[in-house]
Amino acid sequence: MRADRLISLVLLLRRHGRLSATALARELEVSTRTVLRDVEALSAAGVPVYAERGRHGGFALLPGFQTRLTGLNHDETLALVVAGSRRGAQAFGLGPALASAMLKVVDALPESQRDTAVDVAERLLIDPETDLLSRRVVPDEVPHSTVAEIRRAVCAGHKLRIHYAATGQVPRWRTVDPIGLVTVREQGYLLATKSGEDRTYRLSRVLAAEQLPEPAQRPDRVDLDRAWRERSTRFRAGGDQVAVRVRVHPSRREDLVTTALAVHAEEPTPDGHLLLTLTFQDPRHAEWALWQVGTSAEALEPQWLRAALHNRAITLANRYSTCGEDTGA
Repeated sequence: MRADRLISLVLLLRRHGRLSATALARELEVSTRTVLRDVEALSAAGVPVYAERGRHGGFALLPGFQTRLTGLNHDETLALVVAGSRRGAQAFGLGPALASAMLKVVDALPESQRDTAVDVAERLLIDPETDLLSRRVVPDEVPHSTVAEIRRAVCAGHKLRIHYAATGQVPRWRTVDPIGLVTVREQGYLLATKSGEDRTYRLSRVLAAEQLPEPAQRPDRVDLDRAWRERSTRFRAGGDQVAVRVRVHPSRREDLVTTALAVHAEEPTPDGHLLLTLTFQDPRHAEWALWQVGTSAEALEPQWLRAALHNRAITLANRYSTCGEDTGA
């Protein structure tokens, strides 16, 4: 909307002091012609924006033009600025809105707090795109129009039609009562009910969405954190779960435990290892988890898991049995 764009334009000039029409167009994602029209509109409305000619020219505001946001201490200010760097809002299609809101907050801060908060926030990084092993965190890709429609239905408390592609199924339309939205490790989920039964839908699998005029059948208040925990517990309790007894070196305990659904028992051994009883989602999950820690762990039970890991190791050993020999064509 133009009103929001005009405010953003003013705040950009407040933040940077002077920007060219090209730079403003890039920041606002509009054409330079639109920027020139917006500047003209601001001037007509009494906003003291003026043009500076020359190689390093551009648009600027008269000194002292700003709003004030008082009553915040240093930690509160820093919390707001750092919150603006979080990428979770992207999952709900709120990335641009968050960036715009934080620009307004920073601009409205008293100058002493603004400069300090921005400088300190640059030294705090939350949820980088890769971890220490350069494994990239890949956020779900959800069309903005789709997630915006879902968000509107959730906020308005209306029923929602979604064209959903469940794993291994043909996409089909479903009418649900939306409860709330959750983001976990850059993946967004819709918590809803369907015919009174709890349902959880991954946003990246929603192909289209339509907010309906009918009110959703849902409680007036919801503890979303509790609802998520309960649904997560039910999910982990499903499937062909398997219990595994493992002997593992303490240095790899966390690598193994974090992949398991639950840890039921743990005790040290005389040789400095740990005996763990773990639950995994299914046999393939258990085999994968033990394979990841290599020789630092040994599956003691069940026998089929030992056999599966043995066969996998034999297959790999055979593949590299010619290591060192000339395998050229």
